[in-house]
Amino acid sequence: MAHLKDFKLPGIDRWDLPLDRFEGEVVLVVNVASRCGLTPQYKGLEALHRKYNDRGFQVLGVPCNQFAGQEPGTEAEIQQFCTINYDVTFPMSGKIEVNGAKRHALYEWLAGAQATFPGDISWNFEKFLIGRDGNVIRRFAPSVKPDAPEIVGAIERALG
Repeated sequence: MAHLKDFKLPGIDRWDLPLDRFEGEVVLVVNVASRCGLTPQYKGLEALHRKYNDRGFQVLGVPCNQFAGQEPGTEAEIQQFCTINYDVTFPMSGKIEVNGAKRHALYEWLAGAQATFPGDISWNFEKFLIGRDGNVIRRFAPSVKPDAPEIVGAIERALG
């Protein structure tokens, strides 16, 4: 059975982003976009990252342009947007596809037919909480804000 550590993403800085770097940590994986009505969630994601990072928590932003073309920029443009507008310090990958025939292997594991919480990604800012053991704990809809009690509570339980 696969775990988060078994995957690698393209990095936003063009270097590979092996996910084994998160081994033993709690991770919130979020497909993100810069031109979406939910884009202000970056602020809440960054707040979570800063609040719990010293306890072994990371947010992982995964840009995707599959939903109404709301992430059209280059990796450099995405990184600049996130830094300037939301002071994002959490790790970001390069753009990938989260649904369809070219779905990245990470998202096949997160949402494919054999996943713990199967089903296509519905929109930008869908969230998956990964436990310290590298397994998926929860899946949250895009409309669930990062500071929602169900997300905060699940993170705190996962951190122990």
